[in-house]
Amino acid sequence: MSLRIEKDRSLKSFNTFAVDARAAYFAEAISDQAVTEAIGEARRLDVPLWILGGGSNLVLTRNVDALVLRMVNRGIRILEDDGQRVVIEAEAGEPWHPFVLRSLELGLTGLENLSLIPGTVGAAPIQNVGAYGVEIKDVFAGLTALDGQTGNLVEFDLAACKFAYRDSLFKRQAGRYVILRVRFVLRRAAALSLEYGPLRQWLQQHHIHSPTSMDVSRAVCSIRSEKLPDPRVLGNAGSFFKNPLIPQSTADALLAQYPSLVAFPQAGGQVKLAAGWLIERAGWKGYREGDVGVHRLQALVLVNYGQATGQQILQLAEKIQADILERFGVLLEIEPNVI
Repeated sequence: MSLRIEKDRSLKSFNTFAVDARAAYFAEAISDQAVTEAIGEARRLDVPLWILGGGSNLVLTRNVDALVLRMVNRGIRILEDDGQRVVIEAEAGEPWHPFVLRSLELGLTGLENLSLIPGTVGAAPIQNVGAYGVEIKDVFAGLTALDGQTGNLVEFDLAACKFAYRDSLFKRQAGRYVILRVRFVLRRAAALSLEYGPLRQWLQQHHIHSPTSMDVSRAVCSIRSEKLPDPRVLGNAGSFFKNPLIPQSTADALLAQYPSLVAFPQAGGQVKLAAGWLIERAGWKGYREGDVGVHRLQALVLVNYGQATGQQILQLAEKIQADILERFGVLLEIEPNVI
């Protein structure tokens, strides 16, 4: 067996909140065979198999009584290229941002708005990660996963993934499928997504009037670096709450009371509110309680100033949820996976 299993392994260096929870068993998968072996070992040990990517969308509130399998398989390859449309595939363990940069180096357009997002390629479809007007579903071509129940390889197309806002089949059926590799359809020449206001503003300020995909990536990296703390310096999981969707009638009532409310009309008569606006308006931005707090520059980001536990992070999140519900009648949904 090629799989090396450790007992009682700290996960502090494997989650961006830097919470010092421990795994009952821990291993790393460099291949499909290693994943298959891990499924068998988890059954033998009579514990669940728990998949770990970059740990960037995770709140560990307790030790993990499971075989934690960290995906470290690597590889990037072009599967199709007709001169304009390119299908590129990456192994699940590829770090996301370096993969985006590699696609840009190859002259491909489509992933630039998703620059500097932490995590791995395999984790990206689970949350249907998105930023600055682009989501994974917009550039998705398919993925290969291993069904933990049957042991069979399964191919998923766009429809089968059931993507929604920060959601997918893989999130709803957590633990069943192990994503092995993901395919994306990119273009050598395509219209850039520049609808996001601060992105357009950054390009204008830098006198870039005909931006390339690399220009957009640089802009996104700059904006994210200004607003979001580096998890290597200050523990965090990025945006902690989803932007809530509410009925138009509820939004109208809130706008009458709060004219500066940031709201975006959606299909089906719904409105998406900026969760960060709600949290900042309620006075939570910059709040600190011991080693856990709300970032001083971005109200959507909860941070670990040193020795905060996952329970303390979750307790602060619940206080914010309760306050926003009382003030605005809006329930905020936590975005990271809470264990």
